[in-house]
This record gives sequence, structure tokens and C-alpha cells, in this order.
Amino acid sequence: MRQKLNIQLPLAVLPSKHPRAIIFEKITRIIDDNPIFVELVWQDLKKGKEDRGCHGLTAEQILRCCVLKHLEQLSYEDLMFLLHEVPLYQSFCRIGIGGRIPSRSAVAEGIKSVRPETWEEINTSLRRYAAAKGVEKGREVRGDCTVVESNILEPSDSQLLYDCVRVLTRMMKQIGCAGYHDRTRSAKRRMNEIRNSRGAKKRRGRYEVLMRITGEAIGYARTAAEEILAGNYPDAPKSTACCLSRFIGLAEGVIDQTMRRVVYGETVPASEKIVSIFEPHTDIIVKDSRDTHYGHKVYITAGKTNLVLDCVVLEGNPADSTLPVKMLERQKELYGRAPLKAAFDGGFASKDNLPDIKTLGVKDVCFSKRRGMDIEDMCRSKHVYRRLWRFRAGVESIISWLKRCFGLARCLWRSFGSFRSYVQSSVFSANLATTALLLA
Repeated sequence: MRQKLNIQLPLAVLPSKHPRAIIFEKITRIIDDNPIFVELVWQDLKKGKEDRGCHGLTAEQILRCCVLKHLEQLSYEDLMFLLHEVPLYQSFCRIGIGGRIPSRSAVAEGIKSVRPETWEEINTSLRRYAAAKGVEKGREVRGDCTVVESNILEPSDSQLLYDCVRVLTRMMKQIGCAGYHDRTRSAKRRMNEIRNSRGAKKRRGRYEVLMRITGEAIGYARTAAEEILAGNYPDAPKSTACCLSRFIGLAEGVIDQTMRRVVYGETVPASEKIVSIFEPHTDIIVKDSRDTHYGHKVYITAGKTNLVLDCVVLEGNPADSTLPVKMLERQKELYGRAPLKAAFDGGFASKDNLPDIKTLGVKDVCFSKRRGMDIEDMCRSKHVYRRLWRFRAGVESIISWLKRCFGLARCLWRSFGSFRSYVQSSVFSANLATTALLLA
């Protein structure tokens, strides 16, 4: 079982007077003042672990490595290099000079073991700490949506079909299957022909050939999965058959959507499309009928001090006008009372939302576009409305800051659960930095 805390540092580096080092020192003080952070991480790390063998990394080291990774926007390789070479980072991660430097895989595995719900609880604990210190009371809030992209290429049906053939063939090679034909080169050739072809008739014929090749690869893979389950490949674990079956299902979905779109001329709804066989959870988000993004819609609630008070990863592409009441209800749960003032973008405006928001106890509401509503119905005066209108614009800069400085523009972790963990841990790191700056 992993330890919660280090028993003793081998050697500690002397504190530096550099402004960046002072920020790290303040963040360290916040983490030390809130042992619940480490406790929550430890609960996830010890799940399914037997109390024997090497203790490995402590929960505190995992938490601090994750924060450092987001603060400095580091890859795992760069993080390992800095932990080896920079005493300040060694001290921050509670490794100490001459201490055992963890491996890349150990850090990655530890960080990925922390569930998104745990990061959300840690964020909630930090917000309560900030409220207790008088940093942020949550009385005035502003909210907006953004898109965090998945780590995929812009999708096309031909690329997806080729990916299906390539991945299924690669998996069959790895387990040493016999009796199948490698159609990877042929699929790639058809994909390039589709990209360079002119005219719907030519493109349709080449798509039909590519779909037939993909169907052959699916047939070979299905036979391989059955043989693995029958025990004909003793070196291949049963989980390989499950993985093959999962990719087979995705490949069949890609063939189906390509058939509907190319052969039958249907318009496939975004909710039914597969845009990646590696990140099938990815949603298609169309903003303002012009920009198309592939990832997930994220709602951000911020306060007066630029602290992110709430962060929700949404599934699908719900209309903005359906979100204000739900998000203010979450604020009421977090703080035990509704905020006094709330400001939203024009896309959130709805006449149906206003009475529900007022019922929650919000005194002043500002939508940047009124959509037929009177200012007197939303706020106590025009002065308050104008002040909230200007206040709302600040959430745009907060979202930009999160994307530029904390890697929230694109998630590099796989699976929807890891996507949510990435977003929540990134927001936690940003809130740590904000709280450290405000606690002078």
C-alpha cells in the first residue's frame, strides 16, 4: 500500500527569494494546510492495492507532480528531467536532494489513478478554504462555456476506415494470428485516392472498395477473437479478445455511417457519428454555426477574484440557454446559498430562465443580450446591469488564461474519465496559483 506522506526528506533545498519560488512556497503552504487533498488522493491510490511490496510514490508526491505538470505545462518526459535537475522542483514534489526520483511510468500511473470525482472533491475543499480565508465568498458569479478538444485529427470517413483496418491488422500481428491478409497498404491507397478524387461518382466507388476492405479486416479480427477465447492462442490474454471486439464494434459503426452518408445520401446526426476510434467519447461541438470543434463542452463558473468556482464537463452539445439554472443550483449546493448576483453571455438568455433564477434567491441577473427582457426585471437598476455586463466579460480572460497557461485547450489523456480528470486537475492547479497569489 502506498504511503500518504513522506516519512522524512533526505535533504531539503534552502528557500529561494525568487518570485516563482515564492509562489511554489505559498502553494506548498496551502497543500500543507489542507491534508484532505492528500487523503482523497491516497484513497484512490490504495484501491485494489495489497499491503505488500514497494511503497512506491506517496499520495502527496503524486498530487504535487500533477500540480507541477499543469503549472509548467510539462510533458511527462520534461517533468522527469526537471525533477532530476532542478532542486526547487525536487523540494516542491517532496523528493529532496538525493532522494529517489520516480520513473515516468510510475508518475503517469499514479496521476491517472486519481478519479475525476476525487479531483472535483479536492477543488471543492480548496474553494471552502478560500472562502474561510476571505479570498472568495461566491456572492458574485459569472459563467460561460468553452470547448476542450480531444487529442484527435480532424475526422473524415476515409481516414476512419483506414484507421480501423490498420489497428485491427496490427493487433492480429501482435498476437501472432495466422490465415489473414494484411490489407493495410490497399486501404491506405484507397484513402489517398478518395482524398484526391473529383466528382461524387468516383469518390463513391472508391468508398465502396474501402468499405469492403474494412469488412474483410473485421471478418479476420472476429475470427481471431473467437480463437483467443477458445484458447488457441495461449500467449494472448482474454483481454485482447475484448479489445478486438471493441474495435470491431467501432469499425462496424464507421462502415454504417459511411454507407448512410456516401451511398444513401443521408445526413447523419452529430450524436450518431463516430469521429475517432481512439477517443470515441468525443462530441462534435458547432459554435455559432461556423466553427466546428471535436472534444467536450465545459462550463466554467468564476467569481470576483478570478477563482474558478465550478467546472462541469458536459456530454453532447446542450444549448447554453438550458444551463444557467442548473449551474446556479450547483453554486447553492457548494456554498449553502445562492449568489446575490450572476452574469451570463447572451446565449444563456431565456425568458423562462429568469423567474427560475430569481426563485433560487439571486437578486440581480445580467444577460449580455436581453432577448426581449427588461433591465428592471433582471436587475435593481441600470447601473447594476451595466456593472454586471462589464463584470461578465472577465470570464473570457479566465478561460483564455486556463487554455494558455494550464493546457486546457486540448486534453492529451485517453478515455472520457481521464478527460474529466485532466480538466478538473488543470482547474485545481489554476485555483491553487490564484489562491496563492491572493493570500499575500
